[in-house]
Amino acid sequence: MSIDASPLSPAIPVSGTRKRLDHIDAMRPVKQFGVVSTHTLIAFAPVGTGIAVGAGLQLLHVTREAFLFISACMITYSFRAVMRVELRPFWRRRFMAVGVPYLCWTVIYFFITLRGTTGTLSSRLTHLAYLTGTGYYQLYFLVVLLEFYALFPLFLLLLRRTVGHHTALLVASGVLQVLIVSLMHWGVFPRWMRGFWATREIISYQFYLIAGMVVALHLDEVHRWLCGHVRLVLGLTLASAGVAELWYFLAVHHVASWLGSSSDPFQPVVIPWNIGAIASIYLLGVWLVGRGRSARTRSLTKTGSDDSYGIYLAQLVFITVLGWVGWRHLNTAIPWPILSLITVAIVFLACIALTELLARTVLAKPLTGRSRVPRRVHQPDPENSHFTGEGPMVSSAQSGRD
Repeated sequence: MSIDASPLSPAIPVSGTRKRLDHIDAMRPVKQFGVVSTHTLIAFAPVGTGIAVGAGLQLLHVTREAFLFISACMITYSFRAVMRVELRPFWRRRFMAVGVPYLCWTVIYFFITLRGTTGTLSSRLTHLAYLTGTGYYQLYFLVVLLEFYALFPLFLLLLRRTVGHHTALLVASGVLQVLIVSLMHWGVFPRWMRGFWATREIISYQFYLIAGMVVALHLDEVHRWLCGHVRLVLGLTLASAGVAELWYFLAVHHVASWLGSSSDPFQPVVIPWNIGAIASIYLLGVWLVGRGRSARTRSLTKTGSDDSYGIYLAQLVFITVLGWVGWRHLNTAIPWPILSLITVAIVFLACIALTELLARTVLAKPLTGRSRVPRRVHQPDPENSHFTGEGPMVSSAQSGRD
């Protein structure tokens, strides 16, 4: 089984940061669906479903790594023909695309979560400063992304100095990733390198960032190989998912103490699954924008891609509001797996609606990362469109912000 790769061959180098790749853009809403699913399960799964929910989260946590892989891939692709990175404009654009929305939504979530809390003004402002430094809930992804952007010129220099040895670099990075995650999982690292803090540290994700960059520099070859080995990729991905789930159930039932904590988001056993899942999402992106898809499918995919950053940023607003109105109590009338799917769909669509609305206001940039959309805009023919307009994550944010 293979996928026609010719319509999407990204052979033309670019010199700026506005180039978009249709199939990689299409990965974003798919990944975002997983992010919303993760937070929905955490917020609304009923008591007594901990093992089943934990098994699901074991696989859904890949959305973090996919987020950073896509970010690294897109920004590297857009800079692959640029011989010198102008640091001041580079970091200014990254801050406007990622830093400003991060600060705005941190404040928004701070005020939303004030409901039902107590404390002095001073203590609450101290808490706001803490949230700003560590990332409120899902916003910590952006903390890691900003760390990566700060180091991106050095990463790019490393890849250019190792031209011809990128496979060796990738293998070394993979071995280092296994070592780092293993030392986290089995409690060898100090506390500030495990758990909560590990999720905020770039070292926890270095393999996926380097892999994204390597893929960007060899995108033609990787693209052709993946599209020519679909069954192999999907088969290995399913097998790795099975191994990860078996590990989880053995750990949760304490079959072997050396398996470690079943609730640890960083586990060496999920690394093969993460790689396979990212590759599979890539193939799904190829399929979604392929020539055989209908104009409606391609249009919906583009909308999901454009709004993916907004979905990422706003999802906890709607999940929190649903919690306020007692959404969890519906579990008594609707089986929780079905209710979870309904909840994900509601949150997903609500975020798209909000993003589309905000994108047509002066708040477009700070709250959605998108350039303001005119109220009346000519819609290009999806069959002929290459989505080459500026996307906030093409060069900086949306490839990694969502």
